[in-house]
Amino acid sequence: MSGELRDFGGARLSALLARFGSLRIGVLGDFFLDKYLEVEPSLAESSLETGRVAHQVVASRHSPGAAGTVAANLAALGTGKLFALGFAGDDGEGYELRADLAALGVETAGLRVDPGRRTPTYLKPRDRDRPGLPGEHDRYDLKNRSPTGPALEAAIVASLDELLPDLDALVVMDQVEDEGFGVLTPAVTDAVVRRVAGFAGVAWADSRRRIRRFRGLTLKMNQFELAGIDHPEPGALLDEREIARLLPEAERDAGSLVFATAGERGVWVGGPLRVPAIRVEGPVDPTGAGDSFTAGALLALAAGASPLEAALVGNLVASITVRRLGETGTARPEELFGALALWKEQNP
Repeated sequence: MSGELRDFGGARLSALLARFGSLRIGVLGDFFLDKYLEVEPSLAESSLETGRVAHQVVASRHSPGAAGTVAANLAALGTGKLFALGFAGDDGEGYELRADLAALGVETAGLRVDPGRRTPTYLKPRDRDRPGLPGEHDRYDLKNRSPTGPALEAAIVASLDELLPDLDALVVMDQVEDEGFGVLTPAVTDAVVRRVAGFAGVAWADSRRRIRRFRGLTLKMNQFELAGIDHPEPGALLDEREIARLLPEAERDAGSLVFATAGERGVWVGGPLRVPAIRVEGPVDPTGAGDSFTAGALLALAAGASPLEAALVGNLVASITVRRLGETGTARPEELFGALALWKEQNP
């Protein structure tokens, strides 16, 4: 382990956290609504018309997803000011999404409301008496099935132009896999890359399918994105020596810093060096772990952390959120000190 991280203690963590409250951060990307339906299995009925099971929903809850997960994590960590940039539909899901973001303290003027678009939604039924992944039913997705269009693209870029000069950091979240159907269309992506070239703050990108298009931004890749593997086999792992070989190449291609995440093994950055993850005992829910890592690492970088320190802070945040079963969890600043103590115990 790097000597830099051996010296990283509570005082340094406190100093970074103290700066979070002065930061202004924009989140540009695909804001989804995560909507959970709490099903009571004991109340299941049989449909008189079809004979199929009629699952009985006894409660529902919702929260911002995708780019909204990053915004929620940034808010929970005490970010001074947050701004959402993207679009939502003029629909009920959009109303719920904007209300949820406002409750987190996120400014939504840059989240353009377009009656021609749907608010992307992940509908997640789950048995209320079974926490975590075992209780989840099949998910239902509501997505846009047509291109975003030039008028909305121009509006999104205009919002970015208005906001960017006043930001300390910009995080770009490209969630939609269909080319041109989400916020980060080719035209918007090109505009972001051009504008970030003159940006004095931290610019960070995460993309499910197109991460290498965001040249000049700090990139977060998982191990398979680093290797160009689109559909890894379940449980597959990339050899650690291969990660260490590929990371410098990715940084040269991107012209920027790259963080390569590898789940329970940790994160590779700069050198490349591995920053180990925290070994978590008991059941975990990995949903949103990458987004919580992004929030922690981005905030740390914007607060003056080195890349290794930022990777560690991101790992601390992710180790907390994966323990929130059945929800897209967040971490509070005070929880990071216990996580740091555990990390140091595991990495003497």
